[in-house]
Amino acid sequence: MLLEFEHVTGIPKKFALKDINFSLEAGYICGLAGKNGAGKSTLLDYIMNPRQLYTGEIRLNGVNIRENHTYMKNKLGFVSDENQFLKERTAMQNVELLSRFYENWDMELFKAAMKKMELPVTKTVGKMSRGENFKFQTAFAMAHKSELYLLDEVTAGMDPVFRIDYFKMLQEIIAEEQASILMTSHIQDEISRKTDFVGIMEQGRMIQFGESLEILA
Repeated sequence: MLLEFEHVTGIPKKFALKDINFSLEAGYICGLAGKNGAGKSTLLDYIMNPRQLYTGEIRLNGVNIRENHTYMKNKLGFVSDENQFLKERTAMQNVELLSRFYENWDMELFKAAMKKMELPVTKTVGKMSRGENFKFQTAFAMAHKSELYLLDEVTAGMDPVFRIDYFKMLQEIIAEEQASILMTSHIQDEISRKTDFVGIMEQGRMIQFGESLEILA
């Protein structure tokens, strides 16, 4: 099993997850749906942020992510408005500075992904559109051989053409790599048609989890 949540409950504060249990195998797209403030982005943060306090376990490939979070982050590809790169530097300058922190960095794969997305590596990150920035982040995640892609409201506010092209790219990632995608979205139609599984969240709880077509039919 690629990703497992077992009785994950945040240490009480203003908002925390409550007894989250689900698992995801490699090779699938899983959506997290729910109203704003339901806990979708918080769930991703529990995976990415080693400072999050919680009981229970989050496992990646059977290993508790707390045991070696630095190593685990090599396996995670995070694409979000919150993912900060150096805005005054180009895409390639960012890569030259940050790629050293990843064990399996593949520069040729990064360049190929950027070329396929028609995004020049010489473009300054701060001058990228939101869609271009997400494409850059996705190429970055691909280049360090991510096994689990975490996508936070990536398609929100994007035009239909962008969404179609982006989901095609996600399907290619799954087909070519032993990877899965966990994505948040408030667009129910997108979740029902583009994902394999869905978790419905409400007030920090996952109230339903299963195949998307069954739950959101």
